[in-house]
Amino acid sequence: ALFTRPIEKGRIATEVDRRYGMVRVECHCARCGGHQGHVFPDGPAPTRLRYCINSVSLQFVKAGDPLPDPLHRGDAIR
Repeated sequence: ALFTRPIEKGRIATEVDRRYGMVRVECHCARCGGHQGHVFPDGPAPTRLRYCINSVSLQFVKAGDPLPDPLHRGDAIR
């Protein structure tokens, strides 16, 4: 899949990552801080962004089903 934007505003946070001799932008979950991957400015229109998301950070949920709450915080999102 090609990811060019977060599913919804406020779900993804970013910060500059200067590790390993590179300068890139890390993206992580705005809620829990979990690393999701990196975003690069070489993507397709309309955003020109390419989100390189680690597959282990993805969990697909049927439309309309609540998102899982594996930490049992009671704040599952619909």
